[in-house]
Amino acid sequence: MWRCALPPLLRYPTVDELGARAAALVARHPHDARLRRVGMSRAGTPLWLLSVGHGSRQALVVAGPHANEPVGGATVLRLAERVLADPGLTVGADATWNLLLCLDPDGLRRNERWLSGPYTLGNYFRNFFRPGFLEQPEWLPDGAADAVLPETRALLDLQDELRPFLQCSLHGVDVGGGSVKLTHDLPGLAQRVAHTAARLGIPRELGPYDTLYWPNLGPAVYRIPPPRPTDL
Repeated sequence: MWRCALPPLLRYPTVDELGARAAALVARHPHDARLRRVGMSRAGTPLWLLSVGHGSRQALVVAGPHANEPVGGATVLRLAERVLADPGLTVGADATWNLLLCLDPDGLRRNERWLSGPYTLGNYFRNFFRPGFLEQPEWLPDGAADAVLPETRALLDLQDELRPFLQCSLHGVDVGGGSVKLTHDLPGLAQRVAHTAARLGIPRELGPYDTLYWPNLGPAVYRIPPPRPTDL
């Protein structure tokens, strides 16, 4: 069983620190990890993809889908360390883990004044930034064909390239409870979420506002409704 030997996270990594730490990890594991640019942001910041393993089955994990959600960046770095330490997650699963370090680096930079602390409500609200819907890279109000943001196009191109058997976006700001949103049921996942939440002392979000009227697959586990014909 893998056990984390990493020091506790005392603050969230910045955009530059995400790239530097990923590059350092690749330098330590040149045969198993790779770092490449998969696009550029609107301000010209590289979008970095950290890939671990050489399996044929591709997993894609997207960090920083929203500008004010820094938890994902720290999480993908920890996930990379775990995958590198456990061959069962790569060779044993015939899998490659593709970790997009931050989908909205420009937005994350505008939050860095509160990311560095102190973690107080005053500091947070004075330095908080989140763009409107049309400037959020994961937001596709008019469908993939009409995606205009370079970050969105980079993510869609990456999906077309990898055809991942698993994709997940890491939302959250380390406040409130955790929840999981699925495109289809995964038997036993609700029990795993409950066990992990209890072990780590993380509350579960039993009624997120964005899952209103969605099918409930278990406490804090929800199924995303299929697209309507008018959405396609």
